Order: sequence, then C-alpha cells, then structure tokens
Amino acid sequence: MAKAFADTHRSIGWAAVYASPMKRAIATAKPLCDALGLEMQLRDGLKEIRYGKWEDKTADFVKQHYWEDYIRWLAEPAWNPPTGGETSVEISSRASLVIAEIQEKYSAGNVLVVSHKATIRIILCELLGIDLGRYRDRIDMPAGTVSIVKFDVHGPMLQVLGDRTYMGENLRSRPGT
Repeated sequence: MAKAFADTHRSIGWAAVYASPMKRAIATAKPLCDALGLEMQLRDGLKEIRYGKWEDKTADFVKQHYWEDYIRWLAEPAWNPPTGGETSVEISSRASLVIAEIQEKYSAGNVLVVSHKATIRIILCELLGIDLGRYRDRIDMPAGTVSIVKFDVHGPMLQVLGDRTYMGENLRSRPGT
C-alpha cells in the first residue's frame, strides 16, 4: 500500500512529511520520502491511541476483565479512557500541537501526515468541530486511506475522506483493509 501510494502521489508538490514514530507509520511514509528525498518528521503527537492495560488484548479479554471501563469507553471515549490508556481529548491535545506546528511552518504547500486510524479520525473531528467522543460513530476510515484537508481563510475544509483509489483492487480487497 505504501509503495502504491508513493507511486501514485509522488508528483504532488510535497513540502514535508510528518509521521508517527511507530513502525507501521514509518514504513508507510518511507517509500514517498525515499522517492522524493524528503526527511520524515517524526512526532509523538501522531502516535496511535494508548490502550493501557488493554494493549494487545482481545475484545473478549477486555470485556471479561475491564467490563465497566469498557462500557464507559464505548459510550464516551472523549472522557473515558481504556484502563490506564488515554482519552480522545488527550489524543486531540497532543495531535493538535503537531497540526499547529505544520500550519505555522507550512502556510503553503502540501504536507503528508501519516498516523493511525483512531488518531486521524480524532484529528479530523477536532478540525471539523465534531464531538471528539463520536470519532468512531461519525468517521469511517479503512486501513491505508487518504484524506485531504485544505486550510483556507475560513478554516479547515475536508476535501477528500478515506480515498483508496490509488490501490489496485488486489490491495483494496484484502481482508482487514
């Protein structure tokens, strides 16, 4: 998917590439950075949600051992974290600092932000004024999608959400994507 993205989008005038320092985000951004000779800007604010004690556990395990926390998190993730994890508000706070840095440094040009499903949806909610607790309910985002937000005089404008046309059908139809 990363190579297909780089092949399709390398002709765009990229000013910068920002990525989560997690392995899969780096692997996703690397083909484009290599093709264009751009340095990847790694930012902790773009990391995936911290699931705390739920990390690497199945949903069944979490339900069995952390039922009350799980139900609260499902109902209102903006203020109720996974046990020992972080809320949508906390994710938004750290990610917003990265978005502000990008806006300050790159008032013009295209900046690629490579992050993770929950984090991207929370960023989009923050930018578009959608309740952060509704990120799972309001924005659907399959793996490897491209969304485009244009920053203009009137604020952020969502121009594309969840595009996967750069992938061939063989990639789009794989289970889990």
